[in-house]
Amino acid sequence: MANKFNRLQEVKNKTGLSGPSVYKQIRLGLFPKGIKLTPRATGWSNDEVDAWIEAKIRGTSDEEMAKLISDLEDKRASV
Repeated sequence: MANKFNRLQEVKNKTGLSGPSVYKQIRLGLFPKGIKLTPRATGWSNDEVDAWIEAKIRGTSDEEMAKLISDLEDKRASV
């Protein structure tokens, strides 16, 4: 499936996290940062959210998760 954007409600539904938990994980470097779509709208890459979910299922540690998030965001910046 081609990459698409998930808005916060979709991210919450996919991950089971609350909105504040999503933003806390972002602050901790443990969840991908959102992408500004417009001045008032933010979306998250479906592929990045899926990678986060898959890592959680594997039992990835916080240290490994921080590395994964960093790698995902570096890849995004190089596109």
